[in-house]
Amino acid sequence: MASSDQTQMAVLGGLSIAPMTGYALREQIRDALGHFWAESFGQIYPALAALEADGMIERQSALRAGSSTFALTPRGSARLHDLLAEAPQAAKPRNGVLLRLFFGRQLGAEACRRLVTDAQATAALELAELQTIRHEVQADPGPDAPYVLLTVLAGEHSARATLDWAQEALAVLDGIAEPVPQPEPAPEPKPAFEPEPAPQSAPR
Repeated sequence: MASSDQTQMAVLGGLSIAPMTGYALREQIRDALGHFWAESFGQIYPALAALEADGMIERQSALRAGSSTFALTPRGSARLHDLLAEAPQAAKPRNGVLLRLFFGRQLGAEACRRLVTDAQATAALELAELQTIRHEVQADPGPDAPYVLLTVLAGEHSARATLDWAQEALAVLDGIAEPVPQPEPAPEPKPAFEPEPAPQSAPR
């Protein structure tokens, strides 16, 4: 699936929940999907324009000047269904922390420990945020709530897995013996004065 199709899927999916302005859609994608999906804000507005030109979304009467609300059309609903039915595109992993840890011998155990503890703190924060979202979804359930909950639970399990990994990783790092730096040998003391070389006699 092309990246433009994935952007269309995110935009159409957002509008399937409720008609909204481009700004509200941008915030919805960031806040509601942000724990598992990243979408470039620079692609959202071009996608809205393209989808409108293709008759997949339509503008509704503006609530205020300079603001347009977009709604899904039947053609857009069909397009969204087709996109969702396609097999998901396998994502190639790019994990900067693991890349650095793999070459951690060059950094040293202490620098690697800081990387792991930073990842641990980030995961703990993500877990707390996801648990808050789960409680909000469960407190005000709607027709989409069970499906939203599936993604939140996945995020919680991922954060807990990172916390478990961090504990084991720190234990491994604790067992690494860092080489003790050897002091450089002190330079040999110079003599207080150096005797002048004896004059050489001129050849006869």
